[in-house]
Amino acid sequence: FLVEWSSSEDFSPLAGEIIMDNLHSLRCSITGLRTGQRYYVRVSAYNMRGWGPPRKSTPEYASPSNWKDCSGREPRHRGHTEALERLLQQVRAAHQHYNCRESSKLQNAGRKQSVSRSLKHLFHSSNKFVKTLKRGLYLSVILFYKDNLLVTNEDQIPIVEIDDSHSSSVMQDFLWFTKLSCMWDDIRWLRQNMAVSMSSSTALQARQKMLSAAAQLQNLLGTHNLGRVFYEPIKDRHGNMLIVTVREVESLYSFFNGKWMQVSKLQSQRKSLSTPEEPTALDILLITIQDILSYHKRSQHRLPPGLYLGYLKLCSSVDQIKVLVLQKLPNVLCHVKIRDNSNISKDEWEWIQTLSGSESVESMDHTSDCPTQLFLYELQTAVKALLKQINLPLHQAKHFRLYTQEVLELGHNVSFLLLLPASDDVCTAPGQNNPYTPHSGFLNLPLQMFELGIVACFT
Repeated sequence: FLVEWSSSEDFSPLAGEIIMDNLHSLRCSITGLRTGQRYYVRVSAYNMRGWGPPRKSTPEYASPSNWKDCSGREPRHRGHTEALERLLQQVRAAHQHYNCRESSKLQNAGRKQSVSRSLKHLFHSSNKFVKTLKRGLYLSVILFYKDNLLVTNEDQIPIVEIDDSHSSSVMQDFLWFTKLSCMWDDIRWLRQNMAVSMSSSTALQARQKMLSAAAQLQNLLGTHNLGRVFYEPIKDRHGNMLIVTVREVESLYSFFNGKWMQVSKLQSQRKSLSTPEEPTALDILLITIQDILSYHKRSQHRLPPGLYLGYLKLCSSVDQIKVLVLQKLPNVLCHVKIRDNSNISKDEWEWIQTLSGSESVESMDHTSDCPTQLFLYELQTAVKALLKQINLPLHQAKHFRLYTQEVLELGHNVSFLLLLPASDDVCTAPGQNNPYTPHSGFLNLPLQMFELGIVACFT
């Protein structure tokens, strides 16, 4: 096929042409076009008798555009990058100033204090890995390479104690701790700054203990990078709670005086030692470790470029909000792909704006004068496929709507349109009947963990 395009209706002069001799894919991308310029496209077919007459496209012309062109408002994220950079520069300046001030204080304090601290460090029992859990809050790290885990000489997963007692409402502290996975190198600086601002606040004291445990684990392992935090702590009926971080390494390199062991062997050893009726958090960790590793690997996957239709469904509890995601791809919303081109044109966005809440899903099939028929068909197909994925009949989704405030542009040429339930059902409150949540193959992920997954994959 010969694809030709021009800004003139009579194709004189031509703006460009593409010869498609590989017909496994009947698609081509025309690049280098000017926004707002009208372009005409025609295609000619070739066989042994030569080129056939050209056929014009339907519609005959199109103008490259973007959904932001028709809103008439400033992009929501304009200036955010610059503002964040200014804030980071202020933080770095404060960091450097604080380090200089602290180093001078340490020099004036003399060597006697540092010697006493080092002696205490040698003989203090908290500077060793924990072997058994005794009703407390703990931090564990899983370093893995393929099917091998890095364990201590006692065949234990590296664990340190955060606190020998903790409240039942530790979730907010846990969600705060998850953000450290973006800044493991700054643990020491955070500890110093928090120590300066320490007060009687229980929350500050709990978080200081979390920072101390992370620093201790870094020192024992000989590495700063502890990986990414698993999306929920592991709890048992004995009062233990285990926060787990996971990191995949590139080789069987020992970060400390430990050894590598196959996951199956570690699990069988633990099972042979005891089979408690009420397993501890450590037992639960070993039982579910394959699921934890699978979640970690799947959460690293990035969507290929394209435009997607995502399903936004939240549920709230007393201390957090969770978002519905697919187990096989937990770092994005439940979704189906609309097309390979991630851009929404001005005409397509203007048509989306005409959809009211009462007709957005149920009445899309009856739209007769849509100027973008292909986009309408693609969107209809995607809506039906997404509803099938969440196991919801089309007639039950008559109050579903498309989110019309903006297109979510995640980066790497990945864009999302959002399909929303009725206003009252977007976020299900505790005790509220939830008719739109499937039970198999899905996961309710804490909102902060979902956000971290998005940041890790698309920035």
